[in-house]
Amino acid sequence: MKDTHKHQGKRNQLLKLLESKGITDQAVLDAMRGVPRHLFMDSGFEEHAYQDKAFPIGAEQTISQPYTVAYQTSLLKVKPGARILEIGTGSGYQTAVLLGMGARVYTIERQRSLFKKTRLFFDRMGYRPRKFTFGDGYLGMPEEAPFDGIIVTAGAPRIPRPLMSQLAIGGRLVIPVGEDPQTMMLVVRKSEKEFERQALGEFRFVPLLEDKN
Repeated sequence: MKDTHKHQGKRNQLLKLLESKGITDQAVLDAMRGVPRHLFMDSGFEEHAYQDKAFPIGAEQTISQPYTVAYQTSLLKVKPGARILEIGTGSGYQTAVLLGMGARVYTIERQRSLFKKTRLFFDRMGYRPRKFTFGDGYLGMPEEAPFDGIIVTAGAPRIPRPLMSQLAIGGRLVIPVGEDPQTMMLVVRKSEKEFERQALGEFRFVPLLEDKN
C-alpha cells in the first residue's frame, strides 16, 4: 500500500475532528498528520483507517482510537529529544507518532507474534525506536531509565511500581487503570519520593498482559 493524496486528505479531516474534540497540542497533531495510519492496519480495514475508531490488529489486540492516541500523547508533553518508554508497541502506530515528535522511543511488546510482525514493519518503513524489546511491560526497562515520559497503551489493574520508579524527576506516566472501562491516570514525579496523581476520564483498552512465570 501507498500513502496517496486521498489518504492525506482523509488524515486532515480526521485531525479536524480531533481538534473539535479538544486536542490542541499542535506538535501532536502535526506528528499524526505525518503518520499514514492505514499502513499500520490490515488491508481489509484500509477504507476505515481514518475513522476515529479502534480496530483489531491480531493477537486479540487493537490499534487505538486516534483520539485516544492524541489525548495520551498530549498528556506526555513530549519535547524533541525526550526519552519516552512505551508499554505495548502493538502495531507501532503510537511509536511512529512519538518518533514524529522527535522523541527517543524505547518500546516493549508482550505478544510475540505482534513483536515479530511489528519489528519487520519498522525495518521496512524505516522507523527507528532506540530500543524495541519483547518482554513484560510491568517491569519497564530499568536498564534504560530514567525516562521523561512513560505511556501505557493497555489497561492495567494497578499502576506498576517499577514504572513509577523509572520516571525522571518531572517525568510523566500516562496509564489507563482499572476494569472496563479504565480511568486514564496521569502520574507526575515531583521528587525522589513524591508523586502527583490525577484521574482524567474513562477509556477502553485491551488488558495489559503480565508475565506470571
